[in-house]
Amino acid sequence: MTKPTILIVKTGDTFDDLIRSFGDFDDWIREGLGVGEDQVRSVNAPAFEVLPDPGTFSGVVIAGSHAMVTQNLDWSLKVEEWLAPVVTAGIPVLGICYGHQLLAKAMGGKVDFHPKGLEIGTASITLTADALSDPLFQGLPPIFNAHTCHSQTVLTLPPGAVHLAKNAHDPHHAFRLGRAAWGVQFHPEYTHAIMAGYIRNMSPLLQALGRDPAQIQQKVTDSPEAAQMLTRFAALCCHNQIEH
Repeated sequence: MTKPTILIVKTGDTFDDLIRSFGDFDDWIREGLGVGEDQVRSVNAPAFEVLPDPGTFSGVVIAGSHAMVTQNLDWSLKVEEWLAPVVTAGIPVLGICYGHQLLAKAMGGKVDFHPKGLEIGTASITLTADALSDPLFQGLPPIFNAHTCHSQTVLTLPPGAVHLAKNAHDPHHAFRLGRAAWGVQFHPEYTHAIMAGYIRNMSPLLQALGRDPAQIQQKVTDSPEAAQMLTRFAALCCHNQIEH
């Protein structure tokens, strides 16, 4: 049997100083998945690289972005159109932040700016009762820390979605569609240092919003449970390939 290939759909670049220190979004996801380099392929959607046929990979991760889903950028609409049949085919999908929102929009949900504004920093995530039996979330603590950075959100889940996680800021931090497509608003690929780097880069914006970057920075902690999303997803991709 050939090794499973997980496709990472890159939807933009992070800040330049973070790239120099830690690599880019797809690098963080690749490391978080915990699989060999020969088991991961990255496609740069904003550069209009060709999205492969669903039968050529065992799972897909849609990365985060500094773009907004509601901008309806040409490359984003192409990913959205491509994504729907991938979900329908039962291929494992994990959408992260922008990817979470794009998955929801592609499958009939509603995405827009969050009425409470920007969520940034380490947040407490609470699982719903349905998460207790979910293939990706089962066995996790009912409340865990996760890194967040988003201005837009899934206002309305897609039809048939299973609600999996929430917090005081955002009622839709995670959902599942069908048996193998998940969206998570939080960032399992962020480390403590990456989260701190985001707060540092966004300090001028935070100050303009009347928020204290130093106070947000002080609350940054490790998020090992959230990080498990990626290793668990990689295991599910392998299991899905075996079943097929």
